[in-house]
Amino acid sequence: MPTFAESSAPVDTERRAECYERLGLTTDARAFTCAVKAEMEQALAVLDPGMPSNTKVKLNPRRRHPIVVTPLDPLPAPPTLEALGGELGRRWPMTGLLDILKEADLRIGFTQAFSTAASREATDPDEVRRRLLLCLYGLGTNAGLKRLVVGDHGFTYKELLHTRRRYIDAESLRDATRRVVNATLAARDPAVWGEGTTACASDSKHFAAFDQNLMTEWHVRYGGRGVMIYWHVERQSVCIHSRLKRCSSSEVASMIEGVLAHDTEMEVDRQYVDSHGQSEVAFAFCKLLGFQLLPRLKAIAGQKLYLPGTGTADDYPNLGCILTRPIDWALIERQYDEMVRYATAMAERTADPEAILRRFTRNNVQHPTYKALAELGKAMKTAFLCRYLHDEALRREINEGLNVVETWNSANGFIFFGRGGEVASNRLDDQQASVAALHLLQSCLVYVNTLMLQRVLAEERWRGRMTAADERGLTPLIWAHVSPYGAFDLNMERRLDIEARIAA
Repeated sequence: MPTFAESSAPVDTERRAECYERLGLTTDARAFTCAVKAEMEQALAVLDPGMPSNTKVKLNPRRRHPIVVTPLDPLPAPPTLEALGGELGRRWPMTGLLDILKEADLRIGFTQAFSTAASREATDPDEVRRRLLLCLYGLGTNAGLKRLVVGDHGFTYKELLHTRRRYIDAESLRDATRRVVNATLAARDPAVWGEGTTACASDSKHFAAFDQNLMTEWHVRYGGRGVMIYWHVERQSVCIHSRLKRCSSSEVASMIEGVLAHDTEMEVDRQYVDSHGQSEVAFAFCKLLGFQLLPRLKAIAGQKLYLPGTGTADDYPNLGCILTRPIDWALIERQYDEMVRYATAMAERTADPEAILRRFTRNNVQHPTYKALAELGKAMKTAFLCRYLHDEALRREINEGLNVVETWNSANGFIFFGRGGEVASNRLDDQQASVAALHLLQSCLVYVNTLMLQRVLAEERWRGRMTAADERGLTPLIWAHVSPYGAFDLNMERRLDIEARIAA
């Protein structure tokens, strides 16, 4: 593939300018590397003099892995949130999950995202809407359509199955979820939730699945067969993107894809991940794509800091035991056009991030563009590590952001309760529909809870009880007042006709 510089055609020159403009990057490779180098130098200049007085981070040269980071102190428990949750339970006791789905649709109208695949539809639109809600509930809870036939809605299994096959697919489900997410962001009261956030956390969740399909793999860490769902959840528990993936697929690629392809009104400029969602190449692409990668590194003790230039190690005497070689800026400049081209392909969605990242692995270490990406990633990771070690507030911010996505994962089990939480299908489109329906159902829960909490906190007696700790811990992802299982009617007069014989 020729580089931009190797092509003399006018159309390629225009295309080159479009790519740089889209990413917000300068076309001057030297100016780009000078800016990155200055960022490194500033971060190192802040960390080095602050190390002697840094009580939370120490460097021990006698250790094989010199960095010692003191765990974060626990924050005070929110005194009002438990009572606030109890108030929701008192006002809306054991609200049915199906009622929450219905209420969200009545306010948002997300069922309009579903249209029939047939040439025409003679069924009444209101009846189709009711069928859709039942089908979405059956898919999102994993209970299935047959379990819903016993309700008093009057629909048969064949009618629900017809609606499922004619109306519901993964793309329509994603469109419906996008509408719910945007409605949640629009409905938020800044006095309760604060100003809009641009920070997002991402992590994967393991789901058991049937083993006779191309997606299911054995997961070494979780010790079972299944699939992974990769979630992108912003700081106030709104999930803006989800993706079904194999256990062995790249979490870095899923992280980048979610930031670029979520299609909601939220703009992401800070992305929290755990150790599996980051790499040096990931740091490089995040820099080119215009957002910060903020990982919580499990192996923080063994990290190294790269130098911004040759002979600069003496400028940082307090960091000597964790300093290593200088960055090769000339390599980055030579491959700058190629790196921008790959980043543009991701941004424009003309190439799958996983396909691109699969090309840039350690198995292809001699690839010049991979080497340049690794160098840029080392520079950006060094700047991040300096901020991470110096600023306890940043470490706490990352930890709190990842706790939000962990809470989202916990709610998965509450909602996706049917069939033991196993994705019970060997068809890829059915698997994707189940995952997308779970995302939609959980997003509706967050939307309705947001309105409920705002209704309670609009009263002065509740708003006045909120402390700073309560505001920090307030989340719409709560479910103690919710019943996912539906209504259970006990009629002592109605008996099972066990003795009745089948007529000949």
